[in-house]
Amino acid sequence: MAGWHRLDPAARTPEAAGRLLDRVWLHDGFRDDEQSALWRDRAREMVVRYATTLDPADEPLGVERTVATRTGTIAVSGRVDRLDRRDVDGHDQVVVVDYKTGRRVLTSYDAQSSLALALYALAVTRTLRRPCLRVELHHLPTGDVLAHDHTEESLDRHLRRAETVGTEAAAADAAYRAGLTDEEADAAFPPDVSPSCRWCDFLRVCPAGSAAVAPAAPWSGLGEPVA
Repeated sequence: MAGWHRLDPAARTPEAAGRLLDRVWLHDGFRDDEQSALWRDRAREMVVRYATTLDPADEPLGVERTVATRTGTIAVSGRVDRLDRRDVDGHDQVVVVDYKTGRRVLTSYDAQSSLALALYALAVTRTLRRPCLRVELHHLPTGDVLAHDHTEESLDRHLRRAETVGTEAAAADAAYRAGLTDEEADAAFPPDVSPSCRWCDFLRVCPAGSAAVAPAAPWSGLGEPVA
């Protein structure tokens, strides 16, 4: 939708959103041209339907905007799908909007529990120097908007969680650089085999994973569109 927002307001029509999708559609990963065309048409319908819910005259504060922040433990950056400036409960706020296109139906808990969205909100506040507490998941297949209003305390909890992950990653990196034997590496980083391994890019070089599952065909996860 970033390309749609970059059009002149008068050109921001649902049909324009569909044409933009056709222009950037990639055929890689599909079984054949017929399957690619089928999913392109479904994706176009989804994007056009979503565009009908948008006000062409509404200018986002940013689209695909990169934001960043750092603490004494970690430095994080990311690109936000869309930033809106809105009145939230009588307060001028920036709202993080993240587009989702997966089959799984989402709930507001997905917005509440998302570490990435919380870090986006923190980074937006520190980058733009404007308050940002609301985060939203816009699920294009269903049109659902799942929102959560953070507090400074809940954002701080997410930040502590991210710092814990960063500390563990730094310790693992230091141990690896110190020169682990193969046996020590296997003990420090044990394989966690599951059915999801069939999607892993490293399956072919993972003895445990490749012994447990066969690689999935790229198109086998498409399934049926969400009703």
